[in-house]
Amino acid sequence: MIEHLVLFQFNELITPEKEEELVQKLLSFKGQIPGLVEITAGLNVTEEVDKEQGYRLALRATFESQEALREYATHPVHEEFKQMLKDVVENVIVADYPIL
Repeated sequence: MIEHLVLFQFNELITPEKEEELVQKLLSFKGQIPGLVEITAGLNVTEEVDKEQGYRLALRATFESQEALREYATHPVHEEFKQMLKDVVENVIVADYPIL
């Protein structure tokens, strides 16, 4: 299995309503994307505000395999989510690692 971590930083166009819409869209991936075992997402509530660097939304997704993660990248549900980000995303950080 492989873990997929993503942090999203937004621009000044983001609203609290849009942030919540994005979280709900990510959570809806479960059951729609083959090979997706588990997914969690939420808004950053860290008290270490000096370290958050403006990253407001976090995603953790577990995939059955590297191949499942590759297929997720072009899945229509994922593509739809990327379109939702188009006007509000400033930066994204991604890390993938195998679960031992």
